[in-house]
Amino acid sequence: MGSSWKLADHPKLPKGKTIAMVVLDGWGEAKPDQYNCIHIAETPTMDSLKEGAPEKWRLVRAHGTAVGLPTEDDMGNSEVGHNALGAGRIFAQGAKLVDLALASGKIYDGEGFTYIKDSFETGTLHLIGLLSDGGVHSRLDQVQLLVKGSAERGAKRIRVHILTDGRDVLDGSSVGFVETLENDLAELRAKGVDAQIASGGGRMYVTMDRYENDWEVVKRGWDAQVLGEAPYKFTNAVEAVKKLRQEPKANDQYLPPFVIVDDNGKAVGPIVDGDAVVTFNFRADRMVMIAKSLEYEDFDKFDRVRVPKIRYAGMLQYDGELQLPSHYLVSPPEIDRTSGEYLVHNGVRTFACSETVKFGHVTFFWNGNRSGYFNPKMEEYVEIPSDSGITFNVQPKMKAIEIAEKARDAILSGKFDQVRVNLPNSDMVGHTGDIEATIVACKAADEAVKMILDAIEQVGGIYVVTADHGNAEDMVKRNKKGEPALDKSGNIQILTSHTLEPVPVAIGGPGLAPGVRFRSDVPSGGLANVAATVMNLHGFEAPSDYETTLIEVVD
Repeated sequence: MGSSWKLADHPKLPKGKTIAMVVLDGWGEAKPDQYNCIHIAETPTMDSLKEGAPEKWRLVRAHGTAVGLPTEDDMGNSEVGHNALGAGRIFAQGAKLVDLALASGKIYDGEGFTYIKDSFETGTLHLIGLLSDGGVHSRLDQVQLLVKGSAERGAKRIRVHILTDGRDVLDGSSVGFVETLENDLAELRAKGVDAQIASGGGRMYVTMDRYENDWEVVKRGWDAQVLGEAPYKFTNAVEAVKKLRQEPKANDQYLPPFVIVDDNGKAVGPIVDGDAVVTFNFRADRMVMIAKSLEYEDFDKFDRVRVPKIRYAGMLQYDGELQLPSHYLVSPPEIDRTSGEYLVHNGVRTFACSETVKFGHVTFFWNGNRSGYFNPKMEEYVEIPSDSGITFNVQPKMKAIEIAEKARDAILSGKFDQVRVNLPNSDMVGHTGDIEATIVACKAADEAVKMILDAIEQVGGIYVVTADHGNAEDMVKRNKKGEPALDKSGNIQILTSHTLEPVPVAIGGPGLAPGVRFRSDVPSGGLANVAATVMNLHGFEAPSDYETTLIEVVD
């Protein structure tokens, strides 16, 4: 073992305690009201941990600059949250990386842009992605800059394939975003650039599936974007979105695919040989599937019918393990020396488990966007298959109990020093906007936590319970005064997105040394401070450049 990996012993805390590291996904802290599903749900275990405040329970920041995002208006997400929890330091992330590359112009000098630029002379530049200012998967202002910057650098023909949001932003806001983009494209046309919107559809129905849940979603996008075929045809994108929204039960997330056609009814922007394609989302999870369909020669998930020879780049690389896509406009943060790697080098045997939808978070993202084991002799990662083919509000308990059982067995086996899990319920069910189901989900997660803490009790171990960002604690949109926002019919507007709320961190268990308590001098602590805290509880000092520990030991 290289000496660089050796951690100093903590002067006051012993080694060798079994630690349960529990991450509740989408579990923030907000004022108790009827839209706070965590408050309404029966959560006796989490409630009992809160009674340990302020010495054994506190809040940490899980959004904005605390997780490497540009501003305090940027809600956290599971990827950046687990990066911070695992890395112990704050790295510029997603949107911020793209912002820096656009602001400096570096994006246009990079390998990815140079690669697609070769198509500008004779081909069309196609931009595909989520059109909104939500800041979770993409941001409208970045798309605007990229369109303008590409035109200034020789793109003569530009086609934008839009996906409407309504999940990270208000339903109905799509119309305004399309109008904004259309104005920009009209200005380019006035300068002689042939720029227009070519196709569209709602994000949950067209293109943006994830975890290979439903390839039909990607196929609908392929048919519209590449083949220029869709059940609905319009000559104008604003009209398309307005018209399709008038259908019964229509909403932005689920708009059907449409193509824009010229006066002769011909699609204005199918993707053909010699074209360049950029998927402009910066968040990876809902881009991996379309990236595979655009990049892979051997592909059998659906019949692509026609596979154009294109130059394809992602805004970022979406899967480091698959190196997908192989070309990208902005390079990822170099996350090195994560807590997981340090601990394994220092003899900490590690078990990690979740179900499919969050398994990557508790392994790949935790380990600094790195696949596989650091040392297979020291680690075991277990993935429990998630329910597929249904929305998560149908089975809101998800696999919480199965995850907890695996964790319990790992703790009781005595084979592991750290047992790490992610319980996805409050996030995945919270995203459906189904309040009743989300209450059931929160209760199920709480029961899972109890099972894990009971096992820690049995082995004399220590627990750390936290979350990666908020979601289920506030399920309603709010006006400037913080009151529930109403739509035109006077109904409350459901909030399906993450939040800006802080998340809890609780420590305890029979193995916790007497005198350990949360410090009072790290008031603005965030998720990145958790790594040093956990290293201390394993009996080690954290590396000097890690965000400071949240705990102290008083005599």
